Amino acid sequence: MDPCNLLVVDIGNTNIVLGVYEDDRLLAHFRLDTKSRRTEDEFAVIVSQLFALHGISTKHIRDAVISCVVPPILNTMARFCSKTFNCDPLIIGPGTKTGVPINIDNPRELGADRIVNAAGALARYSPPLIIVDFGTAITIDAISSKGEYVGGAIAPGMRLSLNALYHNAAKLPEVESVKPASVIGRNTIGSMQSGAFYGFASLVDGIVNRMKPLLSPPEPKVIATGGEARLVSPASTTIEKVEDNLTLEGLRVIYHRNRPRKDGGE
Repeated sequence: MDPCNLLVVDIGNTNIVLGVYEDDRLLAHFRLDTKSRRTEDEFAVIVSQLFALHGISTKHIRDAVISCVVPPILNTMARFCSKTFNCDPLIIGPGTKTGVPINIDNPRELGADRIVNAAGALARYSPPLIIVDFGTAITIDAISSKGEYVGGAIAPGMRLSLNALYHNAAKLPEVESVKPASVIGRNTIGSMQSGAFYGFASLVDGIVNRMKPLLSPPEPKVIATGGEARLVSPASTTIEKVEDNLTLEGLRVIYHRNRPRKDGGE
């Protein structure tokens, strides 16, 4: 394939993120709301329109790779890729060569997104690493100095927690996930936003600081990704780098491990 126009797809609980690579260059990326009832024809219409906005033709996509934590959508997305791009997409799962040894009790229960993030991080940084992904859930994953995935932590995400307050506390309103004017909220909305924003920054720092001694030496680098990474990271004392497209990069890396280019490149 020369050039290799690759579609990478990460299906998460809140969003579906798609990216288009030309070899190792990310040409464009898009974010869709995760809706399990969407059909392959609906995906075809939406994606073709997004491609057109960026001057990309569906005819130029040669192959696709998918990671998914929402099983009902996986087959629909695979059929969409087959129908629209005439390709059999690589689906991340057991047996996929990720380049990341998994050293946990039950490797099969590990979410595809977490191992994809690890592959993306290891392609850019030397281990040990701690990867913080701000999604529907916040995942904090540990990569040993040997480059092994050794486990992590999962907590409810900021948006999920604010929604839980709204739905379960009768007098609390629905609020946005934003940085509040002050850590001392002067009204209900400000107080809720302070609790979420500074609470989750402190949650991340607390867990990361407890993980660090178990991975050192050397001192692990802490990387953040996900929809709220840039929002929360300035309030964190442990996050060193934000990688907005870490999951997409991990998908690209894993794809080339499993379907190498004919010219011998990555």
